[in-house]
Amino acid sequence: MPEVLLLAGTRKGLFIARRSTNTTDRPNSPAPWAFEGPHFNAQAVYAVAIDRRGPTPRLLVGGDSSHWGPSVFTSDDLGATWQEPAEPAVRFPKDTGASLERVWQLHPAGPEAPDVVYAGTEPAALFRSTDRGVSFELVRTLWEHPTRSAWVPGGGGEGLHTVLTDPSDPDAVTVAVSTAGVFRTRDGGASWTPANRGVSAVFLPDPQPEFGQCVHKIARDAGNRDRLYLQNHWGVYRSDDAGGQWTDIGGGLPSDFGFAVAAHPHRPDTAYVFPLNADSDRVPAEHRCRIFRTRDAGTTWEPLTHGLPTADHYGTVLRDALCTDDADPAGIYFGNRNGELYASRDDGDTWELLAEHLPDVLCVRAAVLNGATD
Repeated sequence: MPEVLLLAGTRKGLFIARRSTNTTDRPNSPAPWAFEGPHFNAQAVYAVAIDRRGPTPRLLVGGDSSHWGPSVFTSDDLGATWQEPAEPAVRFPKDTGASLERVWQLHPAGPEAPDVVYAGTEPAALFRSTDRGVSFELVRTLWEHPTRSAWVPGGGGEGLHTVLTDPSDPDAVTVAVSTAGVFRTRDGGASWTPANRGVSAVFLPDPQPEFGQCVHKIARDAGNRDRLYLQNHWGVYRSDDAGGQWTDIGGGLPSDFGFAVAAHPHRPDTAYVFPLNADSDRVPAEHRCRIFRTRDAGTTWEPLTHGLPTADHYGTVLRDALCTDDADPAGIYFGNRNGELYASRDDGDTWELLAEHLPDVLCVRAAVLNGATD
């Protein structure tokens, strides 16, 4: 039976929620969510992924133990059991002089590369796995990029936090680093080029540098693989040429500062952001809990509030704490640093509170599992 799987990584463990999509027996009452957890108790979980490309879904988790350090765990039975390799899955070669601080991102590539998983880390580096996340190898061409010596940490550290793979071209990969900006390869990682033209860096003497922007998150449009949406440290942008040039689309928002951006899985020109007041005041814009949606690629924005708190609100949504599933209509999900987890079953038109009093929500991922094939 098809069901929705939702993973929520928090400051103190991973929570898993599942909901059946079969409502034929209760057509006017959506199926309830069943929660379990925490898995990895007391570990900060900054990265989660759901890989459905194999014969069974694989869950991947980037855990961060204050005692044992960071690690990558996998599960092929939806979290009933977890595996950790005997040797660290992600580690820097000795000659780099670096050590792993955190796994910020886990990203399964598309069906054209069925066993490839990417990991983004702190210090900012890209790792590539060819065995679905059991072991990873450093992508040295990005680590040794000529600009690297000038990269500096953002407020949360120097992390490679976003990986986008092209659904039709396995050699095309785009990454974002805080605070180095966007880099992309079109030759499978043999070379990397900064892709920040038009994105501002208001905190630098030159506000339009080739690199050095504090990009917070990027999402790909459902209808046009070359259309990308970017949430910056001040500024919301769109690119129509896969990052070659960026255009400011934040004019209709109450603030263009924020961390998260997500694209609708099926509707072209549709994306979601959660604006915050400012870099010096990282709470919801105007103290209101609102997701903003565009359905015309950023020309206009509308606030989505039905079912969300109406009183003053202070729950910050972090860069990986907003996501969609692949249902139609789409499920939209976000968690915040108040420990609240919200969901919409109808593209964001209405919302429900799924959980509260969780630890800080750091990341969320969701997917529809089809039962017969997953």
